[in-house]
Formats: sequence, structure tokens, C-alpha cells
Amino acid sequence: MSANCDIAFTLNGVKRELSVPAGMSALAMLRERLGLTGTKYGCGEGECGACTILVDGMSVNSCLLFAADCDGRDVVTIEGVVQSEAGERLRSAFVASGAVQCGFCTPGLMVQASHLIEQHPGADEAAIRRGIEGNLCRCTGYRKIVDAIASAAKPDPGQTPFSEGQP
Repeated sequence: MSANCDIAFTLNGVKRELSVPAGMSALAMLRERLGLTGTKYGCGEGECGACTILVDGMSVNSCLLFAADCDGRDVVTIEGVVQSEAGERLRSAFVASGAVQCGFCTPGLMVQASHLIEQHPGADEAAIRRGIEGNLCRCTGYRKIVDAIASAAKPDPGQTPFSEGQP
């Protein structure tokens, strides 16, 4: 039986305290302990990007991160991304571009896209493709996903730039 770790962190803007087994992944903590099922379990090996979250502003595969490593950090999941204006623009762009088919990869792609646009506003197609390389999609062929991300990165006139909003 593994020892438990008491952790405190910020999750989608809310302070959380939790006791987790030392060997539990951040993905299992989010899904099983906190009921945030938007972050998907795909490969469990950090190869597919379905479990992408942001930790202290960095894109991370939550299946490879121990829950205990979230202690003292700022964690943002797809549930946090979609609560922001930028996340709403991404969601709308994914729908308008037809970038959602089965939807399994969509949460990880949207989290990665929010990070990409935050780090590289105005990224061109090549930069967008490089930025989502770790996120696999078996349905769309990526064209519609790239179009959606490019569209979301261009705010409407009078709209706050993407990088000034929450994730």
C-alpha cells in the first residue's frame, strides 16, 4: 500500500487541497478524484496528447505527471480553458470549422491550442502544425483543426487579444 501525499494547488482558478496516493497520476486525480472527465485517457504513455493540461502555463501530458507534483502549482484543464473568452473563441472556431468529429482528441487539442496561441500569437500554419504535433487525431486529417486554431487566433475587431484572456 502506497503512502498518501497531501497536496494543495490551484485548479482552474480554485484553490484545492487533496490527499492522493504517491503513485497516482495527475490524470487519474483529475478524472477519478475530482470528476473532471474532460481530460481524456488515451495511450497512458504521453504519445497521444488526449490528456493535455497546463501546469504553471506549460503544456503537460497529465498521464506522465504524478498528482503529487501538482502541489503548489497552477493547473488548468479543458474545463478551465472553456470558461475563458479565449476558450470560447476556440470552441466556436472548432465547431465552425468542422474540426470536431468523434471529439475524443478535442479537449487535449483545445488545451494545446490555447497554450500555442498564448505563446505564439499570430502563428502561421507551419507553427500551428508544429505546436500540435504531440496531439493525435484519427478522424479529421488535421486541416480543419489547423483552420480552427488559426481562426481562433484572430480576434474580432474590438475584442481583447487572445494572450490577454485567461488560458
